[in-house]
Amino acid sequence: MSSSDRQELQTLRDLIRYGVSRFNAARIALGHGSDNAWDEAVYLVLHGLHLPPDTLDPFLDARVTANERTRVLELIDRRVTERLPAAYLTHEAWLRGHRFYVDQRVIVPRSPIAELLDQGLSPWVRNPFEVTRALDMCTGSGCLAILTALAFPNAEVDAVDVSTDALEVARRNVDEYGLQDRLALHHSNLFDALPAAAYDVIVCNPPYVNSQSMNELPDEYRHEPSLALAGGTDGMDLVRRILQAAPQYLSPEGVLVLEIGHERDHFEAAFPELEPIWLDTEEASDQILLLTREQL
Repeated sequence: MSSSDRQELQTLRDLIRYGVSRFNAARIALGHGSDNAWDEAVYLVLHGLHLPPDTLDPFLDARVTANERTRVLELIDRRVTERLPAAYLTHEAWLRGHRFYVDQRVIVPRSPIAELLDQGLSPWVRNPFEVTRALDMCTGSGCLAILTALAFPNAEVDAVDVSTDALEVARRNVDEYGLQDRLALHHSNLFDALPAAAYDVIVCNPPYVNSQSMNELPDEYRHEPSLALAGGTDGMDLVRRILQAAPQYLSPEGVLVLEIGHERDHFEAAFPELEPIWLDTEEASDQILLLTREQL
């Protein structure tokens, strides 16, 4: 697109339309916060103009300055040419209305477990105020650990990751939410270096992508750390270790909420004796399961 053509993009509406056209033509892969080109374009345009991400209508026909246009078009260009998820361009991700800092040291927050935490894991957790200990295993950016702390206001929360890079990002988010006093970060390979505890709730979004699917990932997903995605031949390598150790870390009435993505067939093949409760959300079905300590 020539510089003279770009100068014809004068309003937010123009920039959004241009972004949608570029994204559709380039067939970008979505799924890191939006599932369609319109939402992706709106988000990047609003971010580039330092406008609230949920306030578009009053500004749709507002004219932009030359510098503003350049800034927005650079974001759109990088989204297409580098195939970077939008969150890595803006260094932020939104999950259930909560903002988290992200960069390429962590995967982009998108777990549907967040929706269940909105509801305090009801009805599986009867009273969120009675939860005193909670754990987020494979915490990454710390997003689920933070949402767990917000859902269970009386709980001490532990968050574990094997990646020191990820824990640096998590620390930044924990500090931004002011949860340092009751959210502790642990460097551990799953449960290996975690002190003994009895958790009322364990949430876990582990690496679970099977080898074939890893080989077929779109470019956008290849920018994410493979350590946080790859789950071995059937996707269940870490899940096996988690399910084996979890009973030792659950209170008598404790529950484990585990995300396995599109690997239900592999899960059922690996654990035919288990009969978990499958938890559906608005965004996902057959991707999250719940197990009690007794079942494990």
